[in-house]
Amino acid sequence: MSKLNNLLQDLCPNGVKYAKLGTVATISRGGNFQKKDFCEKGVPCIHYGQIYTRYGLFTDKTLSFISEETAKKQKYAVKNDIIMAVTSENIEDVCKCVAWLGEQKIAVSGHSAIIHHTINPKFLCYYFHTEMFASQKKKLAHGTKVIEVTPDKLSDIIIPIPPLPVQEEIVRILDSYTKMTEELESKLKAELEARKKQYEFYRDSLLKFDTGGGQVSVFGNLWAKLLQLFVVLLPDQ
Repeated sequence: MSKLNNLLQDLCPNGVKYAKLGTVATISRGGNFQKKDFCEKGVPCIHYGQIYTRYGLFTDKTLSFISEETAKKQKYAVKNDIIMAVTSENIEDVCKCVAWLGEQKIAVSGHSAIIHHTINPKFLCYYFHTEMFASQKKKLAHGTKVIEVTPDKLSDIIIPIPPLPVQEEIVRILDSYTKMTEELESKLKAELEARKKQYEFYRDSLLKFDTGGGQVSVFGNLWAKLLQLFVVLLPDQ
């Protein structure tokens, strides 16, 4: 954090400036294709529904494509644009977004906002997932069964605009924490899977009996091993 502190002191001695998103970005609506328009090959695209379930914060590859003919009528995002889903069934998910980092332009579906800006795309996307942004979007959202934030309203969102080197250092720090979290989640998933298989083995062995009484010694040994397993799993006192 020392590098970030030094950058803030050198480049922002009077504090970081804040401004409306509309002063550093142009915001437009997505197109009108639907999931039924997907095809195996063609023009890469992102459907707003995929932002909720299929994408993380950033991507340089799309999961879907539409035909050249369908693509003629669409709206496009270019490298570094933010694609934001502006319609959702709940207030928590509305305005979830993904930064497009690919070289090729991509078609964007309806119920989306395409944010073309002059900020570090990862910095802006990270900010759009903070509580600071969430508190602002709640004031702009409307609807009951379907929650919506109209793209034109997004222009009034207040965002911090530190100098580019500060943005880049913040992104570097957050990227490192993201990578660390992903590695820990992967290790935890593998550990849980191993424990599950271990449990299934002991369960099946302990509950399998023969009719001749020859299982007694094995049964006893398994109980001893199971006790050892519980000791391993117990938290340190």
